[in-house]
Amino acid sequence: MAIGIDFSTLDLRSALDFAIGNEEDALLRYQEFAARVRDPAAARFFRFMIDNESKHRRQLEARRDVLFRHDPQRIDNSVVDKTWLPDPGEIDSELSVREAMEVALRAEIRSGEFYAAASAHVKDSDVRALFEELREEEAEHEAEVRKILASLPPAPAGRV
Repeated sequence: MAIGIDFSTLDLRSALDFAIGNEEDALLRYQEFAARVRDPAAARFFRFMIDNESKHRRQLEARRDVLFRHDPQRIDNSVVDKTWLPDPGEIDSELSVREAMEVALRAEIRSGEFYAAASAHVKDSDVRALFEELREEEAEHEAEVRKILASLPPAPAGRV
């Protein structure tokens, strides 16, 4: 769970700020990964994930803009420990496209689990609905990555 946030006290504006920050952090992490890997297919996959995270962030930002356009941000995501994000420790320059997808898959699973767990602490029904929507979005990302992963040829011996 995120350190420094009491999910029981979140209102919708704070929850949107939090979710937007999560999408931004994931996008930045995938940008870092795309720049670090040598395999062009792995880099392309990470750019695909960048596009997904960017699209979702823009959707959340548009929603926040409609509801809270002139209200300041309430959540500072820089102080939150986000263990559900893609893990930089799993990345090296020799990562294959299959391994890149598996890194992303694990992150999508962790993210969905995070939103499910956080929902249990939420008191506001609008925030609970948003977190459930975000959990479902992560499940869709997970399914999409699984589908792409299943279309790849088997991993060579000695590599995942």
